[in-house]
Amino acid sequence: MKLADLHLHTYFSDGTYSPADLIFESIKVGLSCIAVVDHDSVKGIGLTLKAARDKNIEVLPGVELTCEYNSLEVHILGYLIDYKNKDLQKTLESLKNNRIQRIYKIVAKLNSVGIGLKTETVFDIAKDGTVGRLHVARAMVREGFVSSPAEAFHKYIGEKCPAYVAGFRLTPPEAIKLIKDVGGIPVLAHPYSLGCNELLPTFVDYGIMGLEVYYPEHTKSMVDNYLNFTKKFNLLVTGGSDCHGLAKPEVKIGSISIPYNLVEELKQAKGRLE
Repeated sequence: MKLADLHLHTYFSDGTYSPADLIFESIKVGLSCIAVVDHDSVKGIGLTLKAARDKNIEVLPGVELTCEYNSLEVHILGYLIDYKNKDLQKTLESLKNNRIQRIYKIVAKLNSVGIGLKTETVFDIAKDGTVGRLHVARAMVREGFVSSPAEAFHKYIGEKCPAYVAGFRLTPPEAIKLIKDVGGIPVLAHPYSLGCNELLPTFVDYGIMGLEVYYPEHTKSMVDNYLNFTKKFNLLVTGGSDCHGLAKPEVKIGSISIPYNLVEELKQAKGRLE
């Protein structure tokens, strides 16, 4: 059976794998198809497609947009997008600049509570990637302030923690429209993180076309509930590992995979939009 992992990150956001690494590791575990969905960035797509050339693996262009809904962080995946679209790239560049300003604010808050982290350390880890809190967490580990990224989030930079800073984000309707405007399929990422299934119909009303049913944090009962929801509202089903390479070493490429027929359904849905 052909299998796909539709939630992978490169070092163009907060992963550690290069595009070439991503292809190598995906082939090694026997995947037939992957999707690159870096946070608020499409810079890794072209290089991943190039690395996959003449290899027996398919790459879907995608993005993971960070949104805010009633003070809740929500992620919207966009599949089969026109990643070269200039309006998309302009919007993502603006989001990247806002992320940079957020890092300065987070580090200032960390400094105020006795964590002497420097912004240069964070940006050195992020390099040209879309900088985010995982880079801060990795910097804190590197400098010995915490023992793991999880500890950094739990004690300092997670929501309701002393150094948390909310970033400027798109609203879900804005993200969904942006994805559709560039020919993509908007999918709600890891819906368990909403913490409330009663919110799901709201995202259907906003125009979401699919649900990331298969995800490492989803229990069997969650998967069953989400599958029932997709049937009720005629939504697409996706899934993936959310692998970030060595940034989250416990999450491996292909640890969550889906049958290729679900990829075909994504493509058919895109065809109906065109």
